[in-house]
Amino acid sequence: MTTSCISSASGDSAAASFKPGTAGVGDRLFPALGNGGYDVAHYGLTLDYAPETNRLKGTAVITARATRNLSRFNLDLAGLHVRLATVQGAEARYSREKDELLVTPAKPVKDGDIFKTVVTYDGTPRTIENDDGSLEGWIETDDGSTALGQPAGSMTWFPGNHHPSDKATYDITVTVPEDEDGDPYDVVSNGELTREEDKGETVTRHWRTKEPMATYLATISVGYFEVDKGWTDDDLPVYIATDPDESENAANVKDLVPEILGWASGRFGPYPFSSTGAIVDHVPDLDYALETQTKPYFEEAPDETLLVHELAHQWFGDSVTPREWKDIWLSEGMATYAEWLWEEKQGGRNADEIFEDFYGGTDSESEGIWAFPPADPPSAARLSDPPVYGRGAMVVHKVRKAVGDETFFDILRTWTRQHRHGNADTGQFIALCEGKSGKNLTKLFDVWLFDKKKPSRMQ
Repeated sequence: MTTSCISSASGDSAAASFKPGTAGVGDRLFPALGNGGYDVAHYGLTLDYAPETNRLKGTAVITARATRNLSRFNLDLAGLHVRLATVQGAEARYSREKDELLVTPAKPVKDGDIFKTVVTYDGTPRTIENDDGSLEGWIETDDGSTALGQPAGSMTWFPGNHHPSDKATYDITVTVPEDEDGDPYDVVSNGELTREEDKGETVTRHWRTKEPMATYLATISVGYFEVDKGWTDDDLPVYIATDPDESENAANVKDLVPEILGWASGRFGPYPFSSTGAIVDHVPDLDYALETQTKPYFEEAPDETLLVHELAHQWFGDSVTPREWKDIWLSEGMATYAEWLWEEKQGGRNADEIFEDFYGGTDSESEGIWAFPPADPPSAARLSDPPVYGRGAMVVHKVRKAVGDETFFDILRTWTRQHRHGNADTGQFIALCEGKSGKNLTKLFDVWLFDKKKPSRMQ
């Protein structure tokens, strides 16, 4: 519904040089996600949430740089009611088309200009069922809610450019009321808690993420949590929020997080963020964890292996983020291989033995790994299927065997350093492996990463 009648251009000649931004960024698996014509630098989200009615009021301040002359631009937003939109302080026209918010500023935006868009909205946030049957978006829990965004759920609670290729910093301020017994709800999000204000009937918490973050990694968890604060050996602040129903089973998380991070830093390079932690919720029917930036989200108390996986994502996926969704094997294959390295460190199977168990189908996670090549998921519904994880890790191990341990770990540390807080793709990884090793690895990647059939062990 269009709500304003403000002119979008001043004169035919001006209008001719300005064009609408595109809907979508051309991602094969998710063509509707993201938008062309601008890069977001910062999201300032001010939210007022009532858990008992599941109602959300929000104001999103989006600071972006135009990458072309824009007469109009799109923001991804699923559901919710938009009440007002302004661009550079002037009221803008807007309309809705499915999950797109089309914003027409009163004055066109020039290529290279930094511009600020403010969207005021409210409503009941959606829960999305993905093509693979999993749930994401705004998910109600037994004592509040949690927001999870892979791959598209973040657009259910704030408007933005919801594709991994456009990363930004964040300030997220959430106000929640006391419950019916007069007890305040907790609010946990990414980054560091910079302000907490208790007004008696409401509590406001301000979380800040200073390093760039993809929208799918943004999170909010509202409920009742037991909070453990501490420090790693490198003086990194640790913030772990645990649902009381999971506190007994998750008692070791506060010790494991610093231990795993210390080990991973030696393997993958310096930890890329200014804080760390975890959110251990109690939503057992959700049936997945997510590598939400700085604080991985767990639907229940994680085992050690899962904790390693999600913390490894802080390097592979969160700091170095896939340029397109088809590149997700670079995140999931690396995080799965981190599990192999951890098992090896703990005195279990070594990586060669794990590889053989995956190849032979005896590992519990090996079922279905040959269904398609890791670098070419056939559809959005298959994005999180076993080939991306298990066969992705096998590709990583094949590289290790081909180049030797010294070069291999140099590759990993160089990868996380060169693309720190940025985006990268499969071609860049292959080029780095060949450049560091001085070897032509075309056949290795063709067979193990791109070929549709199961390779022989010796290939």
